[in-house]
Amino acid sequence: MHAVRKTREANAIVHKKIPMRQCVGCREMKPKKELIRIVRAPDGAISLDFKGKAPGRGAYLCPSAACLQKARKAKALSHAFEGPVPEEIYDALLGQLEAESDA
Repeated sequence: MHAVRKTREANAIVHKKIPMRQCVGCREMKPKKELIRIVRAPDGAISLDFKGKAPGRGAYLCPSAACLQKARKAKALSHAFEGPVPEEIYDALLGQLEAESDA
């Protein structure tokens, strides 16, 4: 997917590449800015990264509880983080996701 914009030089069209990522829940490719990054920090803590800048291994998820439930059922985060993800983490992520959607 590319964004189109014109430059000053003879109205030339420049295509800017939009980074795409796959949601671990619904498995759809979407622009990176539309997804929420879930990160496993180097110390093992798992959290939501709304800015996409936190250090660690990341996985992307649509900002919906349904996608988080699909990821939970398929154990997609365990596969993405190459290790077990406790059920308490899913509950905490669901709470954070709902709190962010209310804000």
